[in-house]
Amino acid sequence: MSQKPPLRVLVADDHFIVRSGLVALIDSEADMKVVAQATDGVQALEAFGRQRPDITLMDLRMPLRSGTQVIEAIRREFPAARILVLTAYNGDEDIHKAIAAGARGYLLKSSTGDDLIPAIRAVAAGGRWIPGDVASRLAVRKDDEALTAREIEVLREIAKGRANKEIASHLAISENTVKDHLKNILGKLHAAARTEAVTAAVQRGIIEL
Repeated sequence: MSQKPPLRVLVADDHFIVRSGLVALIDSEADMKVVAQATDGVQALEAFGRQRPDITLMDLRMPLRSGTQVIEAIRREFPAARILVLTAYNGDEDIHKAIAAGARGYLLKSSTGDDLIPAIRAVAAGGRWIPGDVASRLAVRKDDEALTAREIEVLREIAKGRANKEIASHLAISENTVKDHLKNILGKLHAAARTEAVTAAVQRGIIEL
């Protein structure tokens, strides 16, 4: 009986030590082989097109293009691509964006190798891998509480320390409109003040500082 070829894996992570550890862990499995590594989003996209791996292990925050952007681009061209996110970010918005982009699994870097290897096998076989802690964070996010694109723009300006008048001028809207957006932002993020709203948005992965 002929032996099944090993699962071909692409590892995309911009941290050398993390990437090296992942490669060593995966290559120690008899039924897996890392066929390509990428240190940024552009490399990840090129490596996928060149190697067509069975599964891609993708970090979310990478230089040049984010993991979510890469997932969207890969799935657009290769709808059957199997991608497992491995990241330090556990905000419900991060998780939602990655799954919406087409990731089949989401694993936190705080997980152990005991979780990673079964997750790779499950996603490569066409399954999904959403651990309980990730699923509960995803359940917290309700679509009716999602910020609009304009509210996120206003929030980014608030994070820069800009006052309402400056935000209004920068976004070419009235100061009253900015106040309306701010009221909605505070309500949706259950925040009492601007600083609290920014902190909550960063924790949830809605904006980055």
